[in-house]
Amino acid sequence: VYLNSGIAYLLNRRLGVAHSVAGPSALIGASNFFELAVAVAISLFGFDSGAALATVVGVLIEVPVMLSVARLVNRSAAWYARAGAVRAAARGSERH
Repeated sequence: VYLNSGIAYLLNRRLGVAHSVAGPSALIGASNFFELAVAVAISLFGFDSGAALATVVGVLIEVPVMLSVARLVNRSAAWYARAGAVRAAARGSERH
């Protein structure tokens, strides 16, 4: 999750995407669709199966991890904005 969201976040920064778009895209890109996995495991293997239990445990682990990614994205907003300011200044100096 950290690798996927980090790659998405850094690519968004590199491409000059606004932070308000980059943050959610990093979270969406790192999502593992555990909710869908729970539904599939229960419907295929039954509620009392080990597969259903494993996917529920996966969701319980995913939530704190995704919250930590969201916290990191929110705390790095100033760092993210500095790249945009540097890029804008560079574009302005190229025009002169």
